[in-house]
Amino acid sequence: GIVRFLIRFRISLGADDACNPWLLLNGQESSDIVNQWLEWEATELQVRMSDKSSATMRPSIVTSWKSSAMMPPSIVTSWKSSAMMLPSIVTSWKSSAMMRPSIVTSWKSSATMLPFCNVFSVLQGGGDDDCVLSEEEIQSAVVTWGKGLTDLPMVPERQHPILPQEGKRNVLVTSALPYVNNVPHLGNIIGCVLSADVFARYGRLRGWNVLYVCGTDEYGTATENKAREEGLTAQQICDKYHAVHASIYQWFQVDFDFFGRTTTKKQTEIAQNIFWRLHERGFLLEDIVEQLRCEACQRFLADRFVEGTCPFCSYPEARGDQCDKCGKLINAVELREPTCKVCSQTPVVQSSKHLFLDLPKLEAELEQWLERSTGSGDWTANAKQITRSWVRDGLKPRCITRDLKWGTPVPHPDFSDKVFYVWFDAPIGYLSITANYTDQWEKWWKNPQQVELYNFMAKDNVPFHSVVFPCSLLGAQDNYTLVNHLVATEYLNYEDTKFSKSRGVGVFGDMAKDTGIPSDVWRFYLLYLRPEGQDSAFSWVDMATKNNSELLNNLGNFINRAGMFVSKFFESCVPAMALQQEDKRLLAQVGWELKQYINLMDRVKIRDALKCILNISRHGNQYIQVNEPWKKIKGDETDRQRSGTVTGVSVNVACLLSVMLQPYMPTVSHTIRQQLNAPPSVTGTLLQGTGNFVCSLPVGHHIGTVSPLFQKLESEQIESLKKRFGGQQVTSDPAAQTAVNGADAERARELTLAVAEQGEKVRTLKGQKAEKTVIGAEVTKLLELKKQLSLAEGKDPEPVLTKAS
Repeated sequence: GIVRFLIRFRISLGADDACNPWLLLNGQESSDIVNQWLEWEATELQVRMSDKSSATMRPSIVTSWKSSAMMPPSIVTSWKSSAMMLPSIVTSWKSSAMMRPSIVTSWKSSATMLPFCNVFSVLQGGGDDDCVLSEEEIQSAVVTWGKGLTDLPMVPERQHPILPQEGKRNVLVTSALPYVNNVPHLGNIIGCVLSADVFARYGRLRGWNVLYVCGTDEYGTATENKAREEGLTAQQICDKYHAVHASIYQWFQVDFDFFGRTTTKKQTEIAQNIFWRLHERGFLLEDIVEQLRCEACQRFLADRFVEGTCPFCSYPEARGDQCDKCGKLINAVELREPTCKVCSQTPVVQSSKHLFLDLPKLEAELEQWLERSTGSGDWTANAKQITRSWVRDGLKPRCITRDLKWGTPVPHPDFSDKVFYVWFDAPIGYLSITANYTDQWEKWWKNPQQVELYNFMAKDNVPFHSVVFPCSLLGAQDNYTLVNHLVATEYLNYEDTKFSKSRGVGVFGDMAKDTGIPSDVWRFYLLYLRPEGQDSAFSWVDMATKNNSELLNNLGNFINRAGMFVSKFFESCVPAMALQQEDKRLLAQVGWELKQYINLMDRVKIRDALKCILNISRHGNQYIQVNEPWKKIKGDETDRQRSGTVTGVSVNVACLLSVMLQPYMPTVSHTIRQQLNAPPSVTGTLLQGTGNFVCSLPVGHHIGTVSPLFQKLESEQIESLKKRFGGQQVTSDPAAQTAVNGADAERARELTLAVAEQGEKVRTLKGQKAEKTVIGAEVTKLLELKKQLSLAEGKDPEPVLTKAS
């Protein structure tokens, strides 16, 4: 956090006025030099700093970076000469012309201060409590506190069908449609439906008019193959797994307004209508396509059922439509050494006539729209980057038909034996699912003037939502609502490997409820490590640590103590509160965190906003610990009054936390409000505007029965679960694993990629003439990876050199 702050602040000081913290924090465009700094920070610094051994800022950090190839020379030079690296940094900033006089005041009162407040405190040697609050801020917090609930507007209950309303903020939320033939794993859940659910719940608390739709994507070869495997029809497979998906999301408490599917009449009607409009306006082409056909399976292979070596970067697991490593588009016939993913046979090339979406003809219009949308909306950095790379390379016509049976029929008489390609057809599912929810669906989907569209997905789905689907809608020329905010996550891995159903590695949606861990705890942990800026990894040990420290000892401890003091010391009635300066300061601290929470959530920074909740409970615990109401209740009248004030303020903080928690942990949120007997209006008032920390449980308010919210996760339980979901990964010794299991094809593919990446790293270091010790360490890693690869392939490891050449 400190280093990220220093980089961003250094940028703001060393560049022109356009490159200032406001632009950086709000995701607006900046100059090339700023982008270079941030790219280095994201690709090099974050990776190094995430290493446990690099987590602490050592005094020798500049020296070590200077001798390393990881930092451009210009950055070392600028840092060495900068006042930022001096111990007197805070004093210097306060008194120096480096900082405009109004900047501290405006930052303190602004929601943009969140990333910096704690950094200032750390630099000064303090903790969170050192965040300076002005007297005006404290008095403002006291005034807000005194308003109570009666003066605040209430959010009305949902009434279906939800339709856009004049004068309201109308927010349409979608999450990438999960493919029906697979049971979603934790990474799928956090990347799409859970993240969208948190934002939709938050939007409702804010008083927005929110509609959240999703459903299963059910057409394509994958469904046909799954049907063959299970001896069912394609429709039966869709029915079976649609129910599986719905059940999983229900257990995770994902609160869709409507959860539909793509195998409907509405899907056919709307997809064919868009097709004809594109055709009539000259945005479709015909061409002969060379396709891969598997003679063993007796069918043309859909792109995602072909795997081979990428012709651009040599990644060995590229799909027939796109390489996940370099991100480039691929035609399946371009793959080197292609194989059918169903039977592993080598397919042959055959020709077939197909229809194409003429993306080059739509490119200029797409770029104009992208400039508007990315400039005004909250697109994640990876969504922007992936989209730019597609457009920068130049768009090419994209095939929209396939030689399949299970899909939306192409209505053109010359192509009656074909169906629409899933990536033309599937995003139209958002429209058809809404149409199955309400016959007034066009009020959402043909109303860009009134509706804001948020798309949630993992990063591999970005180009289809930012290029292909928007081009389809732009070409249809029917006033369609296009995405305003494209929110993409990176990948969530499982421990030190990937989720794999076939190997029994990782937790899948239908397994989570069998662990005995409540769904709210699952939600909390997945959202705590949501891969917003880079890949993250699920860890059983870390899950237990976060549960026991953040939930049990921090959040749960504070809320339980606050309620118990009311029950035990004041006969379950909120006592009178005579605010002193310390209490007023807490009100201001909590109010400040509430504003940051709202600012972050408004910009879909879901993981960061969760930290605000935990910060508030930390402030509360410290407040209780310092004031010791359990001791003061036994003292004289002054002490007893003080005990009552601390208890009353604390239980009101707990009430606020229950509302802030609602998007993340809905059951826990409801339980807290039940225990506190909180007025129903709190959920519709506290998050209005910039946030209202008011006295929602006034003097005399009678609370309910208080009990603990969380249970400790014991190490024995965690070890058992880790072993249960570890599949073949029960040992970290590759030799022992291979001895038991023989050749491991999937492990071999993973290691092939790792060897290629490590080899490239060694070549880069050599090219940069890095120190021999650095190169030697990386070569050792490369040789160990090659050894593991040989073992995974069932071979004896070949003798290798132990010295870098």
